[in-house]
Amino acid sequence: MDTLDLREYIRPLLRWWWLILLAALAAGTASFLYLRQQPPTYEARTTIMVGTGLQDPNPNNSQLGLSQTLAQTYADMARRAPLREATMAALQLSKLPEYTVSVAPDSQVIEITVIDQDPQLAYVVANELVRQLIRQSPAGREEQDRENFINQQLDQIEAGIEETEAEIDRKREELAGLFSARDIANTEAQIAALQTKLSTLRANYASLLANSQRGAVNKITILEPASLPTRPLPSNILLNVLAAAMVGAVLAASGAYVLELLDDSVRDEEDVRRRLQLPLIAAVPTARGPDPLVMAKGLPSAATEAYRGLRTNLQFCNVDQELQVLLLTSPAPQEGKSVTTANLALALAHLGQRVILVDADLHRPVQHRLFKLPNKVGLTNGLLAVSAGGQVEVERLLQPTGVPTLRLLTSGPLPPNPAELLGSRRMKELLAQLRQEADVILLDSPPATVVVDATILATLADGVLVVLRAGRTRRARAQRALESLQNVHARIIGAVLNGASVKASYYSHPEYGYGINPQAATSGGGGSLLSRLRRNQPASDDAPGLVQPGPGLPSQPRPGNTK
Repeated sequence: MDTLDLREYIRPLLRWWWLILLAALAAGTASFLYLRQQPPTYEARTTIMVGTGLQDPNPNNSQLGLSQTLAQTYADMARRAPLREATMAALQLSKLPEYTVSVAPDSQVIEITVIDQDPQLAYVVANELVRQLIRQSPAGREEQDRENFINQQLDQIEAGIEETEAEIDRKREELAGLFSARDIANTEAQIAALQTKLSTLRANYASLLANSQRGAVNKITILEPASLPTRPLPSNILLNVLAAAMVGAVLAASGAYVLELLDDSVRDEEDVRRRLQLPLIAAVPTARGPDPLVMAKGLPSAATEAYRGLRTNLQFCNVDQELQVLLLTSPAPQEGKSVTTANLALALAHLGQRVILVDADLHRPVQHRLFKLPNKVGLTNGLLAVSAGGQVEVERLLQPTGVPTLRLLTSGPLPPNPAELLGSRRMKELLAQLRQEADVILLDSPPATVVVDATILATLADGVLVVLRAGRTRRARAQRALESLQNVHARIIGAVLNGASVKASYYSHPEYGYGINPQAATSGGGGSLLSRLRRNQPASDDAPGLVQPGPGLPSQPRPGNTK
């Protein structure tokens, strides 16, 4: 996996890092506030054992295996409703606290843990659960009293066996010291009677023991009774908050990838280069202020420097052919092509080049509004007058803009058939006349995917510049626009990305120190660059001759009319 692919995978995380951070903070904060409001909880724990494997000095595998199986069965019984209901009935409760029943691996030990905010309730419930579980065993139910009686009898018989054995030993000692035949016979008779009694006691003991729980496999013994808890459980607030923050971050990261998958817009330079396979000529950030013509304000900003970078890049690209007629279009409306065209025209005019801006959008023209000029006469007048056999001088159609080397050819009255007019022979002748009047001609056309006007004009231009808007232009629509231009073999120079982040602009580094100089803004009469030029004041933007000539857009004025 190369670095580019890795960057592509983590790009959603880098783009939505603020959302991930915000989600983690929100989840962590909510978890902290919730945990702080929770009352302390207490835990009561009791441990029981199934079988008598620990008391038996020689247990066999079958007994241990059966005891472990019974332990699993009793644990399952403790989790079921009958035992819970019996416990609630015994304690007169409507609901039991939370409790868990677990069996240690490969053992006969069952552990019951009860957690509640009331330590006394946890203690009582833990012990009652064990008592109810014992009642479910053979030692429980109605046989408990019988078991107690048998145990008492066993204890008495054990005592009788011990006394009889001691009496037999004593008689045997007496027998060793006797010499009379009669005494010897009596003592031996007593010993025989005692042995008969001992045999009877042992038989009775064995019979009772067989009916008791002593040594039984299916028997429950309490190893550790529950005790009253005195300290609450640790809250682990920090661990829980970190876990909640991590969950929030993971969910937000998943959402970022979903948003990235659903978002079909062109977002940054990488999308332009990788998705659309277009060279990025300039990335223009959104201009501040109500006036979109930032190149006419004369104030340094990232947007003005981006337009200057666009001008310079156009001058030094496409070394094989000069770009005198440049068409600017966009895939869809509201993507800033007209504003980009106007600012590029101003940037070129500031170098002293003779620029003619043609508003070829015969559907929704805006250049006359940007420059605050009338639109009574324009491009359509020139085309229709010649079509009707009249003669119209190009000079009479061009309007001055206040910048000495920039003139505007507005759209004129809107016709019912824009495509036919733009594709006519007269349009070619008009462009040929304009080539004699200007160093650079910029054509502002309608969007390429809305009408065919842009495709028609692309065949007349030396190059096409596609204007995109970050976060608005859809990749699929941009691809359709490029395909329509490529179908007529248009020469696509590259793309301009409007609305780019300030970081994406090549001229936004803080070391440049872009800002408004108070003295420059208030001295010398003030006002915008366009206002100063209208008062015939020298521009402080760029002076002709400061940029070296390039093989792209001409950087030196051509001889001819500069009105």
